Amino acid sequence: MTVRMDHAGRRERLRAVAAERGLDAVLVTDLLNVRYLTGFTGSNGAFLLRVEGHDLFGTDGRYTTQAGTQVPDVELAVDRATVAALARAAAGAGRLGYESHVVTVDGLRGLESVTEGVELVSVRRAVEELRAVKDDDEVDALRRACAVADRALAELAAEGALRPGRTELAVGRELDARMLALGAEAVSFETIVATGANSAIPHHRPDATELRGGDFLKLDFGATVDGYHSDMTRTLVLGHAADWQTEVYALVQESQAAGRAALAVGADVTAVDGASRGVIAAAGHGAHFTHGLGHGVGLEIHEAPGISALGAGTLAAGMAVTVEPGVYLPGHGGVRIEDTLIVTDGEPELLTLTSKELLVL
Repeated sequence: MTVRMDHAGRRERLRAVAAERGLDAVLVTDLLNVRYLTGFTGSNGAFLLRVEGHDLFGTDGRYTTQAGTQVPDVELAVDRATVAALARAAAGAGRLGYESHVVTVDGLRGLESVTEGVELVSVRRAVEELRAVKDDDEVDALRRACAVADRALAELAAEGALRPGRTELAVGRELDARMLALGAEAVSFETIVATGANSAIPHHRPDATELRGGDFLKLDFGATVDGYHSDMTRTLVLGHAADWQTEVYALVQESQAAGRAALAVGADVTAVDGASRGVIAAAGHGAHFTHGLGHGVGLEIHEAPGISALGAGTLAAGMAVTVEPGVYLPGHGGVRIEDTLIVTDGEPELLTLTSKELLVL
């Protein structure tokens, strides 16, 4: 089910930002930002937003029909040199904003060559800042993406697919296939399947290592639905859990609960990271938690806000974020527990519903 999102409302929010910054127009060239503002999913598109006057969407002849369907409410300009065409259309704008984090040095020179007399001004990550707070349609897409991932893992576990003798690669491929069969348009990222000592590598790539009884099995994966990504990690044990595994798991579980509890409107992202990290550090494993606590998730698997000791900013209602502490013991194994959640005015909404109790298969 594809949901028609409020692209016009998003454009109005960007228009207000542009007006506040004293801009006459904004040229959006990042394809995901173009999709956010228009709904277009093709491989060549740009968008010219005017503070006053009509907006303009540009693409090339391959996408004329698609643009008519996906962007019916914006005037269309068809030109293979899409960005240049829209930049020329901005002639007369006193101050034109552009995405400096996307435009290359050569690209900027190209803009300058077709916008003589126009002041080019970086808008930095203005659209990404808008994207950080999800609207109701986006949250719904995220819920559905998380539900696909939840169900895929539950089905594999119930069918005995997570068992000794299988390889990480085989498990990963089957998990990916199941998410696609359940309605995902794609997987969110390269699925991580890590068993035994490999589970101590935070972003291990699945290989021919076989699952063995008594080992940790770490699964980090997600589904993409209507362009929105889910992200979840669960760690389980095959066969019998040793005391050290139970202890490490309980520590990460406590840390993850502390991080979730710290998610609140107005909370500093460094404080959220600290609430979770402090639990692990107090147990003497601070050096074994080697990454940030979490990140925003939406049209990209990693987007604003970043939740870490080096992060900046505060949380707002509607932000979709992950909380994913881990303890990694080189040569032995590691545990990560990760959820996707929505920050609200009250308790955060949990979107990944698979149990976080230690599962022993």
